[in-house]
Amino acid sequence: MKKFLAALLALVMVLSLAACGGDKGGDTTPPPADTGTEAPPADTGSGEKTAIKVIAAEYGQNTKQWWADFVTEFNGSHDDIELTVEAVSWNDIYTVVNTRVANNDAPDILNIDVFADYVADDLLLPIQDCVSDETYAKFYDAFLEQSNIDGTIWAIPDLASARAMYYNKDILEAAGVEVPTTWDELRAACEAIKAYDPSIYPWGIDMTTDEGQAAFAYYIWNNGSDFTDASGNWTLDADANVEAIEYAIGLVKDGLTNTDPANETRYALQDLFGAGKLAMMIGPNSIPTYIADNYAKANTPAEEQIDYAFAAIPTNGGNASVSAGVMDRFMVFDNDDSDEKIEAIKEFFDFFYEDGRYSDWVLMEGFLPATSAGGEIVAKADESMAPWVDIVGSCKFYPTAKAEWADVKQGVIDVEQQALLGGSVEELLNDLQATIAG
Repeated sequence: MKKFLAALLALVMVLSLAACGGDKGGDTTPPPADTGTEAPPADTGSGEKTAIKVIAAEYGQNTKQWWADFVTEFNGSHDDIELTVEAVSWNDIYTVVNTRVANNDAPDILNIDVFADYVADDLLLPIQDCVSDETYAKFYDAFLEQSNIDGTIWAIPDLASARAMYYNKDILEAAGVEVPTTWDELRAACEAIKAYDPSIYPWGIDMTTDEGQAAFAYYIWNNGSDFTDASGNWTLDADANVEAIEYAIGLVKDGLTNTDPANETRYALQDLFGAGKLAMMIGPNSIPTYIADNYAKANTPAEEQIDYAFAAIPTNGGNASVSAGVMDRFMVFDNDDSDEKIEAIKEFFDFFYEDGRYSDWVLMEGFLPATSAGGEIVAKADESMAPWVDIVGSCKFYPTAKAEWADVKQGVIDVEQQALLGGSVEELLNDLQATIAG
């Protein structure tokens, strides 16, 4: 294990994390989840229960049931609190939340990735006012700092996810190619795989509203560039960014990827990868859990299961490999809450971040913990997660503390999708830069 860990850390020494999701708002707002009961009013001091409303992101196949069980357990142990949790897909959560806020019906607690725009609109409470000292002390300092605006921490992390390149070992061997480490090697490997078997997609790309900003990051970061310069100024139209996205779009147009990156999410890619129909893709550390769950549900025989591994994301121009990932958050809306309501919210966080319960949450979908105690438990519970846990405490993030980040996320996704339709990457990024920078 130590030898494997050393090799992995050398391979991904610059593997970093960042927030997931783009502006995933859909065209319509789905109705609130049916909890079966109408939430009672907040505690007025007359013996009524204190109501806590939570909107949470739906991470995968198990999220809704996990939250349903959590609500049952929490309410069963808190006679004075009535908790409701609405799990919403990433494709819809921004529309749902923004509609509720516009209608003066903001949740008490929100689990999402962005936060700076809510801070700019004076919608949130400083998170340290809403979390007990014991729970607050559990988080990695580097994670807390990603929610720091002008010296105030506005959110706490709920989980993390590192990214790497996954590859099907049998397909690469049959096509006669080595694991690619550069963009030139990646294109050559894709061409060889396509020549070997045209029915296999060589490379997976997700430029949907689900993860399009992550794709943008994969390519610009591994071309030695970034969203901003060293002073924090937006540099979206940098030459290296144009080159990076043109490279990715070129792979699509040359038939070396999945056919519809604007609509095929990473979950569709993971399904293709697990079925042996996709040779390589960039994805989170949760992919092994996702594939194993699918195999178990389908009773897939061992001989039909793929043999795969992961490696650093290929780079261009001799740059070190950099990876995007996930760091999502809990934040508390300022709803003029009573002292009793704030104490109830603290109870929620204490209950959620109890070490054993929190490690179950993280392991449920194969994510990484945002607390040191959770990291120790996860590493012991799943040996394959240990290398990821060891690197999760030192990571690079998107510039989520900038108020423009939500618009930038949607903007880069729009650029990618317009480029897939034939638009000029350079012109599109120039326009986006002008819009964001003002």
